[in-house]
Amino acid sequence: MTIDLYYWPTPNGWKVSIALEEMGLPYETHLVNIGAGEQFSPDFLAISPNNRMPAIVDREGPGGDPVSVFESGAILLYLARKSGRFYGTNERERIAAEEWLMWQMGGLGPMAGQAHHFLKYAPSMDPPHDLPYAKERYRNEVARLLGVLDRRLAQNEYVAGGSYTIADMAIWGWASLWEGQQQTLDDKPNLARWLGLVGGREAVQRGRALAEDQRSNLQTDRDAQKVLFSKRD
Repeated sequence: MTIDLYYWPTPNGWKVSIALEEMGLPYETHLVNIGAGEQFSPDFLAISPNNRMPAIVDREGPGGDPVSVFESGAILLYLARKSGRFYGTNERERIAAEEWLMWQMGGLGPMAGQAHHFLKYAPSMDPPHDLPYAKERYRNEVARLLGVLDRRLAQNEYVAGGSYTIADMAIWGWASLWEGQQQTLDDKPNLARWLGLVGGREAVQRGRALAEDQRSNLQTDRDAQKVLFSKRD
């Protein structure tokens, strides 16, 4: 049975497309154009009530009945349990995979997202919002988090230990965009090694490339800016 992937090519979307490719689970992609506001449609909100990417519907869920899952971290945990793969080889690695997945969900993802917004997108809006304090705050916080990751990877081949897990899948997409976050790898050799190691996997490359041609440039796409950056109830 096929998994329905509701997706747009963003770092959060890449987590799940990479996981599906790595796990060899059959899936059908349904593009939900967030720049056009399609994430606010009633049909999508029935699956993902927080109107965020990505979401899945597993047509053969628990007990053989369909189940929908939203939030990328919850999806990764579900798929790891379903496939029995990429969740660590022992209990210590499973604990570490969960810790670092939560670290990404609560730390690196939100902070890197804010860095992208204030460093790249807000200054290009009409009118521009060039806020030095916000730019410095989020640039510095991403630097701190990437330093934490680099020190972890100095002791481990992969984030959770000796094996590749969903934690690596969750973190890689955001960390791979370090240049847009105005970071450097010169002082983070372990992170640089890991980025190349994970990025060299064929399944990662396939998941990262899914619908890549659909991405717009939010620095110039005024319509998408209005949808994504305007206040909504």
